[in-house]
Amino acid sequence: MDLRVRKLKNIELNRLSIDDFKSQDKKQLVVLLDDVRSMNNVGSIFRTCDCLGIGQIYLCGITGSPPHRDIYKTSLGAENSIDWEYHEDIETLINTLKSENYIIAGLEQTDKSIDIRNFDPQSKPVAIIVGNEVEGISDKALALCDEILEIPQFGTKHSFNVAVSCGIAFWELIKSK
Repeated sequence: MDLRVRKLKNIELNRLSIDDFKSQDKKQLVVLLDDVRSMNNVGSIFRTCDCLGIGQIYLCGITGSPPHRDIYKTSLGAENSIDWEYHEDIETLINTLKSENYIIAGLEQTDKSIDIRNFDPQSKPVAIIVGNEVEGISDKALALCDEILEIPQFGTKHSFNVAVSCGIAFWELIKSK
């Protein structure tokens, strides 16, 4: 058996064009960023959404939005493929999504959190909220959640970076669909 490995060149990856990505069916998952302060985290979340076929991000509160050089640095252009909107008031947005039959799921550590691996949206669309790097999801947004999901952790630190949390959570939520 030949164990030599050759990395694929970008052209060999057969990735979609932006137009093809925008026209394909997306996962039944949208993302709400609640006061995420780091533009690098915002850009990374854009890139993760693109990689996983998630088509919509809502940027809320103090969350920065494109154009911004620090978003570009980590998004690598994903801000062009992902539809995004800015909403100053997350409560109004959550209520709109609820009226459109979305399950509102916060990614947070609370006394009512459930293990994300046990969450079953039963084929309904999900709007997942991720919060500020220090304070987490705002109390007003948390109070409107239908479910609160938590990623199990096994070390000494109390949380993952918000962009890492998104990657883990999004993968967990789309792999079963």
